[in-house]
Amino acid sequence: MAATRTQIYLTAEQRKRLDELGRREGKTLAQVIREAVDAFIDQENPDVKKALDATFGAAPNLEVPSRDEWDRGYG
Repeated sequence: MAATRTQIYLTAEQRKRLDELGRREGKTLAQVIREAVDAFIDQENPDVKKALDATFGAAPNLEVPSRDEWDRGYG
């Protein structure tokens, strides 16, 4: 994998927590940060088909009110 060197500034607490995570998972700081960036980017561009496939039929007993109740209005 070709990579571009990038410098960032982290707070002491961020660095401590990333170092702890890397030790637990046996990963370098760079690996942890790359994975975090990938997760963030994926969050910004969700795979709609994957989300629908994963949740389809999740509430099979859901009772949907009739259209008459929708139009009745409240308040």
